Amino acid sequence: MTSEPAAPGGLGGIGGTSDRDRAEPLAAAFTEAYRRPPEGVWHAPGRINVIGEHTDYNDGLVLPFALDRGVSVAAARRDDGVLEVRSLQAAGIRGEAGNGGAALAGGPGGSSPQDGTGASVSVRLDGIGPDAVRGWAERERWAAYPVGVAALLRELGTGGASLLFDSDLPWGAGLSSSAALECATALALCDLYGRDDLASDRAGLARLAQRAEHEYVGVPCGLMDQAASLLCTAGHALMLDCRTGLSAQVPLDLPGKGLTLLVVDTRVRHELAGGDLPGGDYGRRRAECERAAALLGVPALRDVKDLAAALSRLDDPVLRRRTQHVVTENHRVEATAGLLRAGAETELGGMLTASHLSLRDQYEVSWPEADLAVETALKAGARGGRMVGGGFGGSVIVLAASGRAEGVRDAIASAYRARGLPEPGFLEAVPAPGARRLPLR
Repeated sequence: MTSEPAAPGGLGGIGGTSDRDRAEPLAAAFTEAYRRPPEGVWHAPGRINVIGEHTDYNDGLVLPFALDRGVSVAAARRDDGVLEVRSLQAAGIRGEAGNGGAALAGGPGGSSPQDGTGASVSVRLDGIGPDAVRGWAERERWAAYPVGVAALLRELGTGGASLLFDSDLPWGAGLSSSAALECATALALCDLYGRDDLASDRAGLARLAQRAEHEYVGVPCGLMDQAASLLCTAGHALMLDCRTGLSAQVPLDLPGKGLTLLVVDTRVRHELAGGDLPGGDYGRRRAECERAAALLGVPALRDVKDLAAALSRLDDPVLRRRTQHVVTENHRVEATAGLLRAGAETELGGMLTASHLSLRDQYEVSWPEADLAVETALKAGARGGRMVGGGFGGSVIVLAASGRAEGVRDAIASAYRARGLPEPGFLEAVPAPGARRLPLR
């Protein structure tokens, strides 16, 4: 985890870009890069998780919504069985995934060809496998996300393609650009090859993208990020049961209640791939949860019903802390969904702050800049806040009355400056549509 300036497409301002404004320039860039027009342009959003962190791989509950920022791809079929991927960005990239991972907001690092479309990676899909991808050089590893998806879809009848990506999500901000990259690829390939049966099964497509991240990137992520990118709808959060895959749309209209949800990019890069376990620290947390569940004799920590009894049976204090977070976080998801359904959005702040304290003290995945942002926001009058994503860097969300939002934002920025930290980025987040094909003239 490193602290770096934001990559191109970092947070800033209130909204993202219109669908047509995304599609037309990317189509033109594709035509310049590949000397032919694309057959279409697709977009998959990043996500913010209102609550339910590190519960997805414990078969638990989550409550994300789609952002109006994400990853777009212009694409066309090829008849040679090759997948070629390029990005409009050439920012530094690191393998970073999992619960809020980001692979591209940006795009690949390394040198850029003279056509200005970023580094290019080409593979024959009939000869690629997880072992080959994991041996790629650092600057090529971003391509493991779309290549993994394409390799799995090839088994279901799709083929080669030329892809050009663009993104307005900052890499490493914990807003799930990795899942957006996977889901944009999946939807594009399904549409290109007429696999409406696959494209219409959004839940199944999310699981395929999750599998690609497991096998080709090596991060044992949960299902939330891919499901959010593919299943979310405008004006709603997605109540998702990560065991059954069942979901429900929960109305979420914070501006209508006089509230603003600020996303704060702490500028600490969120990197989860790497380390001595698959997925690094993220993988370690998952392994700890699996060990605790095994000791308790349950399939997953989601199945713990009597928390006090479960904690008394665990001798390892680390496993006790992990268990306490997962069980109480699932309860917070249910309570938060209940508040939203009752139209009590103004009561959400306490849930957010309780989640942050649990992630900081029980799950131990917060970081100093996130703690500073939350503490400063609360002192400035925010209703609540918490870190989001897998942890160890990334973003924070802060809920404030709309009339106080600017003051909260200024207070956080001032606190960062006072400590000599990079200027944080800000975004006012509202629930946006999920992955879709974009209109072209």
